[in-house]
Amino acid sequence: MTARAFVEWKDVTKAFGGKPVLKGMSLAVNKGEVMFIIGTSGVGKSVTIKHLIGLLRIDGGEIWFDGQRVDTLPERKLAPLRKRIGMVFQSSTLFDSMTLAENVALPLRKHQKLSWSASLDEARKRLEQVYMGEYSERYPAELSDGMRKRAAIARTLALGPEVVLFDEPTTGLDPVSARRVDRLIRELAEKLGVTAIVVSHDPPSIFGVADRVAFLYKGVVHVVATPAELKASEDPVVQQFIGGKSSGPMETPGF
Repeated sequence: MTARAFVEWKDVTKAFGGKPVLKGMSLAVNKGEVMFIIGTSGVGKSVTIKHLIGLLRIDGGEIWFDGQRVDTLPERKLAPLRKRIGMVFQSSTLFDSMTLAENVALPLRKHQKLSWSASLDEARKRLEQVYMGEYSERYPAELSDGMRKRAAIARTLALGPEVVLFDEPTTGLDPVSARRVDRLIRELAEKLGVTAIVVSHDPPSIFGVADRVAFLYKGVVHVVATPAELKASEDPVVQQFIGGKSSGPMETPGF
């Protein structure tokens, strides 16, 4: 008997202004897995993950999380879902007027009704998890893009989500900072059991971090494969996208 998927899109459709983007997209993600979603610009990668937490509504199909259908939930019932599924946006979206600890404490104060002191204590623990504890009293403007990204991840972790959605987490980062974010995503899965769903076009991330990769093409999932299977694939569509087989992730062009 096949285990039930933890997160699943079933035959999902979505159009904008009459232009179809998703045309029957289906994908199943296992609990504790690091799943990367890749594809060309505009193919619907970010749209796909935003549907999961109700930031966008699908036109057709179904979305399931932990045995519950979630695409039909009214807005008032999405709050509990959003505590279990966190999202790290492409921009870090930190408040410049607050320290990192204060930024991370905000969701704790709002959703768990903790005192400000208790919220700050918990926030510092979350910053330690992303190796940012020593910067807890710094302001975002004092830090690099990579450090702000890690702080944003700490804020997403504050409520203890079971799933974290990452929208292009390494875009705009220098290679060293990008690899730190990669290692952090891997650690979240291995140490905390977090299921990570990552939208990315960064080859070192895709081939160095993912358990499996879903390749979106023409509105559907064209293939789901391990990174090794993807590189070895003889599928012409896959090969055109990744630019041919490579001897290592840093040498893979075409993304």
